[in-house]
Amino acid sequence: MRRLIISMFVVISFSFMFTLSMAAGDVEKGRVLFNDPKFGGGTIGMSCNSCHPDGNGLEKAGDRKDLEKFVNACIMNTLKGKGIDPNSVEMADIIAYIKSLKGKTILKK
Repeated sequence: MRRLIISMFVVISFSFMFTLSMAAGDVEKGRVLFNDPKFGGGTIGMSCNSCHPDGNGLEKAGDRKDLEKFVNACIMNTLKGKGIDPNSVEMADIIAYIKSLKGKTILKK
């Protein structure tokens, strides 16, 4: 019985850690998505980086819920795509990248 309880605790702990890591997102994968013209089903050959070169204008990005809406609004309205699921790994990754820009000084070229 004790082994069963310990095993259940280990499984639950790993599940919790996996969920947290998914929620945090991967900054590098988000950077790749930010530069992908097909991200979110985009159909016009532009990426997020086309309007926000090197993240310009996103360094003061808001909280996750606002970013989810913002990301999908840009995908659907500007990139003419379908948008992405707010609970997806892609959303976690793109938000991680955008949040990584926070506080950076971005020089306009």
